[in-house]
Amino acid sequence: MFGYYYGIDWTYIVFVVPCILLALWAQHNVNATFTKYSSVYSRRHISGAQAADMVLRQNGIHNVRIEEISGRLTDHFEPGANVIRLSSSVYHSTSVASIGVACHEAGHAVQYAKGYAPMKLRAAIIPLTNAGSALSFPLLLAGLILNFQGLVLSGIALFGLSTVFQLVTLPVEINASRRALTAIEAGGLLYDDEYPLAKKTLTAAALTYVAALAVSLGQLLRLLFLFGGRRDD
Repeated sequence: MFGYYYGIDWTYIVFVVPCILLALWAQHNVNATFTKYSSVYSRRHISGAQAADMVLRQNGIHNVRIEEISGRLTDHFEPGANVIRLSSSVYHSTSVASIGVACHEAGHAVQYAKGYAPMKLRAAIIPLTNAGSALSFPLLLAGLILNFQGLVLSGIALFGLSTVFQLVTLPVEINASRRALTAIEAGGLLYDDEYPLAKKTLTAAALTYVAALAVSLGQLLRLLFLFGGRRDD
């Protein structure tokens, strides 16, 4: 098959492997950064749950629940339920890392409440992205078997929806961190020497979304390189 030499798929090595290595590094970096700053406790003694609540109140939001969930770095905001779910290590902890993460999730709640356009767009394309993930490779495979380029391109296009999703997700995450840091500074949730540590935690987390976009884009480019230029016989 085109792209294989001596049994090695060089397109995977060129387009995908560097992105996977970036993703592995980003994941290691966020885990290491969170672990490091989880042992640095804020002198204000504010827990993650309290910090998230303060961010909500700063923005006039009073209808969002804050709940504790199990796991590590499983923190998220669920728009449909209007609830912020914080992992136990964030919910109760007074560390600068936990406060940063909790305020980030509160930032998502603020985005939702204020109708932040990229977040609304991300929510709107989730069903399309899920459908694309399920159908892209079956269509691509059917197109290759039937030698029908239209199906091949349709499969690639559906896979591309995941790249679009990652592209839209990136500014949503970066904006949530900016809102979090602004709220931390405005509300005095951390001392001046603690603020940069929370910022480092959120920056490390943001890099995981950059890496996820890179992986998706690399895979899309590989599919286009391998199959995008084929012609029906």
